[in-house]
Amino acid sequence: MEPQALWQRYQQYLCVNDEIGLSLDISRMNFPDGFFDRMAGPMAEAYAAMDELEGGAIANPDEGRMVGHYWLRAPELAPDGDLGAEITATLAQVKDFAAKVHEDRWTDLLVIGIGGSALGPQFVAEALGDPVSDKLRPHFFDNTDPAGMARVLRELGHDLPNTLSIVISKSGGTPETRNGMLTAKAAYEAAGLSFAEHAVAVTSDGSKLHRTAQDEGWLATFPMWDWVGGRTSVTSAVGLLPAALQGLPIGKLLRGAAECDAVTRRADTMHNPAALLALMWYHATGGRGEKDMVVLPYKDSLLLFSRYLQQLVMESLGKEFDLEGNAVYQGIAVYGNKGSTDQHAYVQQLREGVNNFFVTFIESLEAGDDAIEVEPGITSGDYLRGFMMGTRTALYEAGRESMTITVPRVDAFTVGVLIALYERAVGFYASLVGINAYHQPGVEAGKKAAAAVLDLQRAVVEHLAASDGERTAEQVAEAIGQGDAVESVHKLLAALAANGRLKANAGAKPAEAGFRV
Repeated sequence: MEPQALWQRYQQYLCVNDEIGLSLDISRMNFPDGFFDRMAGPMAEAYAAMDELEGGAIANPDEGRMVGHYWLRAPELAPDGDLGAEITATLAQVKDFAAKVHEDRWTDLLVIGIGGSALGPQFVAEALGDPVSDKLRPHFFDNTDPAGMARVLRELGHDLPNTLSIVISKSGGTPETRNGMLTAKAAYEAAGLSFAEHAVAVTSDGSKLHRTAQDEGWLATFPMWDWVGGRTSVTSAVGLLPAALQGLPIGKLLRGAAECDAVTRRADTMHNPAALLALMWYHATGGRGEKDMVVLPYKDSLLLFSRYLQQLVMESLGKEFDLEGNAVYQGIAVYGNKGSTDQHAYVQQLREGVNNFFVTFIESLEAGDDAIEVEPGITSGDYLRGFMMGTRTALYEAGRESMTITVPRVDAFTVGVLIALYERAVGFYASLVGINAYHQPGVEAGKKAAAAVLDLQRAVVEHLAASDGERTAEQVAEAIGQGDAVESVHKLLAALAANGRLKANAGAKPAEAGFRV
C-alpha cells in the first residue's frame, strides 16, 4: 500500500479513547472491505450476551454460577444489593488490613497460589512495583517445585520472621497451593515461628482453607466468590490484597478497570477497543485459531503481561465443544516477551518465517524520567520507540499483520485499563465463535489425571515395601494390576530412585532396571 493510502487507512481505523488514555490502531490488519458490515450481526449478539452476563445471567451452566468480575470495580452494577455491599466491604477490609500491616514490623510478602491466583498478582507487582518504594517486598510460590520454593525461602533468609504469607485458593484443596502452604509452614516452624501468626487466607467461605485459617487463628481471611474465575480475579482480593500490602495504589487500578469497562460496554464497535480487538482476532484466525497471538509490549514493566494473557486467553478460549455441543477445537495460542528483547530472539522468524501469527504491539509514550541522551538529541527511550516502529514497519512490508495499543504511561490506572480491555475482548470473541469462555474442563481433567498418577505411585511404593529383592517396572505393574501402565510405573520408579527414596540397579534398557526399597 502506498504511504498516502496507508496514512488514510490509519486515520480511518485508529480508535482513540481519551477517557481511558488508550488508542488502538488496526490499520495494519488486512481485513477485507465489508468486514465490519458482515460482522455487525454477530457483534450485536455479542453485546447482548455481555449485557446478560453483567446482569447476572448464569454464564457457566456446568457449575450453575454467574460470572461477575466486572462488578468488582462497579459494585453498584451487581444484580444483588447484598452482593454489591459485600464487594465494597471487602475492599474496605483490604485497605484497613494493609494500613495496619504497614504500621507494624513486616518487610516482606510471600504470596502462595497457582494460575490466576499467582499470575495476576505477579503481573501487577512487576508492572507497578519499585524495590526502593515498595512497603513490602513481594515473593511468590507459584508452583509445587520444591527447588523453586527453596530458592524463594533462601531469598527471604533472615527476613522470614518479618514475612507475611498470603495463601490464595478458592477451594482450599488445590494441590500446588496446599503444598506451598505446607512448605512455608515447615520453614516458619523450623525457624521457631508460628505460621498462623504470619498467615492470611484468601478463599471461599467454608472451604478447607477457610476452616484451617479459622481453627488455627490466622491473622485474617478474605473472600473469594464462586462468580469470580481465577483468571479474572486480579481485581478481587486475590490481586488487590497483595498489591495493597506492596503499597500499590489499588484505587487507581480499580478506577482504570471501571472506566475501561464503561468505554467497552458501549455497543459502538468502531469506538470500542475491546470489540475491535475481538474482531481482529476473529479476522486473523479465521474464527478457528488458525494463527497465534504475539504480544510485544515495549516496556520492561509489562514483561509479565503476555504470561498473564496466556492464561486469560488460552484457558478461556481453548475449548473442544461449542455451546451447541459440537466439537470445534477452538483457541488462540499466545506468546511474547518484551521489546526490543524479542528483536534479538524471534522477530527474525516473524519477519521471514512461517506466517502463522498476528502481532499486538503495546507502546508507552512516556519513556521515563531518567532517559539520558546516548547520542546528541537521542535518548535510550527514543531508541526503544525506534525499534518498535521499525519492527512494525518491517513486519508490514513482509505482509505480516499487526495492531498497536498506545498508552501515555504504565501506571496503576493503565494496568487496570489493560486488564479490563482484554477481559472483555475475550468475552466478545467467545460469543463470536459460540463457546463458553468461563469454564475449564481441560484443567479439571488434568487435575484428575495427576491424582491418578499419585495413586499409582502409592501403590508402587507399597508393593516394593512388601517385596523381597528387586523388581522391574513390568513386574511391579503386573503385581499391582496396572499392566497397561508400565511406562508410567517406570517413570515413577526412576524419579523415586533419583531422589533417594528407592534403590535402583540400572539396566541397559528400561525393562532391565531393577528397583527396591
